[in-house]
Amino acid sequence: MSDKRFRLPLDNAAKIYPAVRNRKWSNVFRLSVTLKDAVDPIILQSALAVTIKRFPSMAMKLDKNFFWYYLEEISVVPKVRPDTPSPCSIMPLSEIKTCAFRVLYGKNRIAAEFFHSITDGNGGLIFLKTLTAEYLLQKENVEIPFIDGVLDRAGKPDKNESEDSFLKYHGKVAGSRQEETAYRIQGTKEPDGLRNIITGAADLNSALAASKTRSVSLTTLLVSVMIYSIMEIQNKNVPDKSKQKPIKVLVPVNLRKYFKSSSFRNFVLYVTPGINASMGDYALEEIIQIIHHQMKIQVTEKQMKARVTANVKTEQNRFLRILPLFMKNLGMKAAYSMIGEKKSCITMSNLGRVTLPEEMDRFIERFDFTLGVQSRSHNNCGIISYGGRLYINMIRNIKESELESLFFENLKSLGVDVDIEDNREELGV
Repeated sequence: MSDKRFRLPLDNAAKIYPAVRNRKWSNVFRLSVTLKDAVDPIILQSALAVTIKRFPSMAMKLDKNFFWYYLEEISVVPKVRPDTPSPCSIMPLSEIKTCAFRVLYGKNRIAAEFFHSITDGNGGLIFLKTLTAEYLLQKENVEIPFIDGVLDRAGKPDKNESEDSFLKYHGKVAGSRQEETAYRIQGTKEPDGLRNIITGAADLNSALAASKTRSVSLTTLLVSVMIYSIMEIQNKNVPDKSKQKPIKVLVPVNLRKYFKSSSFRNFVLYVTPGINASMGDYALEEIIQIIHHQMKIQVTEKQMKARVTANVKTEQNRFLRILPLFMKNLGMKAAYSMIGEKKSCITMSNLGRVTLPEEMDRFIERFDFTLGVQSRSHNNCGIISYGGRLYINMIRNIKESELESLFFENLKSLGVDVDIEDNREELGV
């Protein structure tokens, strides 16, 4: 790495993560690619050394001054590590202050785990594709064209790749942040930070057919099935309808679809579609139509711009800007405790379909996307598609697997063919 360190202020979405992290929780997500042949860690290390130079906004560690956290270029290439069967493990502050991402390898798997302050899933996927292309170049001597999110490792980074696009696209009208508190799934906490992952590997065409039949998007269909499954859990645990809370799912929205941005940093906001469970029971087909219309209303360029504006106005408040960092942290912790995870039951993030150059496709088996569990919410869900398969990775830090069981049963009831995989077999439990 260079002697003169490249520095970046945290983007608008990234500021919350270091402020609210603690010893038992850090906001980490994971992307992985499974190859058809075994991974050579020596070649992977060499490929990382080449690739990392192309991503100055990700080759970062976390640091701070009196007023703000910021990102600073790392001085050495991090070492690739053996993978573990318990992904998205806690990234302690000592690690984040050395390097805010990890590259891991399994038998046939290359994985990258990111502290959310440096990038979102879209930027992380470009990094993983490019790293894998460099690995295949060195191992198989195959030239892979620079298309479909595979970058030229020898190319010069564009300054726009490091921009904070939130600051570029905020407007004058701020959207409201007021929301009702949602139902929370309870369970028995696993010891020693253990993460359980159940993956539903589904036929993508059957899932798309189930969506098309109902004239809704695949994301809408999956979110609706999740809401229906959580409704079943709340009905069992809180039989009195008048005491039931709303059931809402936090759905990240890639703002690059609405605003021109080539940034590899965070450029995602969230909507929380859901139902008011206290009004009575809902049929699954009824929920699908409700969520379809809510998403149509909430996910528009104007609505997203208003939400961006609300976040940026808070950041640009003159009084807040002059507060010392420890006071900003106290304020963000309090706000996160009052709002944060209380406004949804679970996050469902769909990165969509992965496309690759043909020259690369023949070496690849699958991709996976996994979100870490949150500070107080015990379940999360990452979704990605590749090669005609839909991979739904449901992670939890509690023993009970009731939500996963209900979700996949309900998804199958819609005609979606799903094979179930459980990482507890790898863990030997």
